Amino acid sequence: MTIAYFVITLFTAAITAGIAVADLVPAGFVLANSAEVGVPRSWLPALGTVKLAGAAGLVVGVAGLRPLGIAAAAGLVLFFVGAVATHLRAHVLYNIAFPGAYLCLSAASLVFMVLR
Repeated sequence: MTIAYFVITLFTAAITAGIAVADLVPAGFVLANSAEVGVPRSWLPALGTVKLAGAAGLVVGVAGLRPLGIAAAAGLVLFFVGAVATHLRAHVLYNIAFPGAYLCLSAASLVFMVLR
């Protein structure tokens, strides 16, 4: 379980940090997607910052501060539940797999953090 814990959690942190940077830039696909689901462009810096904080919290949790890692993973789960709900509310389903995958990885990281 230890190898899976490190791989899943650090992978989750890396891809979450990547999408956070895309929010902060903001990348063209992020602008298009956020407009399509009804998220104002002005929210992107805050959303990117929250994702980046969650990714950093996962890394800190793996490095030894487990309670912070658990809080970060739980926060990311809630964040991506909101992202999936936003897609559902807007009836934008063709790309719901992306927030769904982030949600699953965040949930797996949370489970690993709690069980460790």
